[in-house]
Amino acid sequence: MWNEYISAVSINEVLQILTKKGSQARIVAGATDLILELERGARSGIETMIDITRIPGLDRISRDEDGIIHLGPLVTHNQVATSKLLREQAYPLARASWEVGAPQIRNRATVAGNLITASPANDTITPLMALDAWVMLKSASGERKVKLQDFYIGVRKTVLQPDEMLVDIAFQGLSSNQRGTFVKIALRRAQAISIVNLSVILTMDGTSVAQASITLGAVAPTIIHAHAAEAYLAGKNLTDEVITRTAELTREAATPIDDIRGSADYRREMVRVFTVRALKSLLTGDELAGMPAEPVTLMGKPQTIKNIQPGTRHVDGSLIQTRINGKDYTFNSGSEKTLLRLLREEAGLIGTKEGCAEGECGACTVFLDGTAVMACMVPAPRAHNAEIVTVEGLAPSGSEHLHPVQEAFIQDGAVQCGYCSPGFLMSAAKLLEEKPQPTKNQIEEAITGNLCRCTGYYKIVQAIETASQLQES
Repeated sequence: MWNEYISAVSINEVLQILTKKGSQARIVAGATDLILELERGARSGIETMIDITRIPGLDRISRDEDGIIHLGPLVTHNQVATSKLLREQAYPLARASWEVGAPQIRNRATVAGNLITASPANDTITPLMALDAWVMLKSASGERKVKLQDFYIGVRKTVLQPDEMLVDIAFQGLSSNQRGTFVKIALRRAQAISIVNLSVILTMDGTSVAQASITLGAVAPTIIHAHAAEAYLAGKNLTDEVITRTAELTREAATPIDDIRGSADYRREMVRVFTVRALKSLLTGDELAGMPAEPVTLMGKPQTIKNIQPGTRHVDGSLIQTRINGKDYTFNSGSEKTLLRLLREEAGLIGTKEGCAEGECGACTVFLDGTAVMACMVPAPRAHNAEIVTVEGLAPSGSEHLHPVQEAFIQDGAVQCGYCSPGFLMSAAKLLEEKPQPTKNQIEEAITGNLCRCTGYYKIVQAIETASQLQES
């Protein structure tokens, strides 16, 4: 899929490569969108991948002395969803980030990547637009600040130049007189692309709305403001009549298309319905409903990512040195593959399954540097100097006993055809590491990224509950 994979150690190194390679290079952070685009042929002519995941400091969420919140280019959706600062001062963004994909995807996918992919259905663009965010773009010749509303010029098109890197996302946090929310409708409860999403932020003056920001996703070529609705709300109290009229004006702002996920008429009506719901939730203070206080992340215990040597470059025939299930491996092939294929074809560890190769089914879930990820979405060279655990290494090293989750799956009959079982086992094991006594809701949340084609979720949930008890004994 690529000819050259460079693991960068600094932003300057990235900018030098971009200056030299231009449009033939792409930056890799989560790669959850990029790998799919490459495999589908949506991105052609890419020769070089620049991995920035080992550059220190790029995953920080901070607030400066002026109250401006900054997100580094490696901040993931799970980091946003669990950030106390963002849940308090940018709740619409935290909620949208939690709505993205599944835990394994949220562990890799970055907010910066979501912005750059520029799909009008991407979830985090909508709240950031409502927050009046901006991005900092940097090249070897300098940097420029671009308002997010000016960043997009069409469907999947931005003003980002081939030699530029997005190095910062910034916005003013919500003040004490501001309230906001994010709502989304999709074809299923989790792991689904938005049919419609919207964000509402209200600045209140007592009981009346001083200013409103209403943004819509998946209903136009780019994320848009409902300007007429925003203007109408100013100076009004949120009565039923005002909410109804605001929703109608928001509906009129939408210019959707018919596609496989929904018709244009359906989308327009859902814009109206969800505007009503959003405004009523802000009126009653119920906007936090449905958002878990402590989202399941499957991030595991923090691990120090091993440094790499400057100029680390992988081409066909380069060595990938890694540690899998406590054993050192060296591969001289596979640099152009995904981690899933490297594990199966080079390492011969076929317990990790390929179900969809699109990050949808979770059958390929593994631990990468302690965090649950979908191996089909990770470039194989990322395994260099990394620590990986597959289902073959789930049981305690040197023990004759299985992992409590494996024992419970056998005991409770949760293994059916068995194809999806490795992924479920990995997700469940990481959940129990994170929350040794999970609730049923937390169990269900943890396996939203794992699909069972036998539709046997009841036994799987039961087995994870049993495993939490076995782990105690």
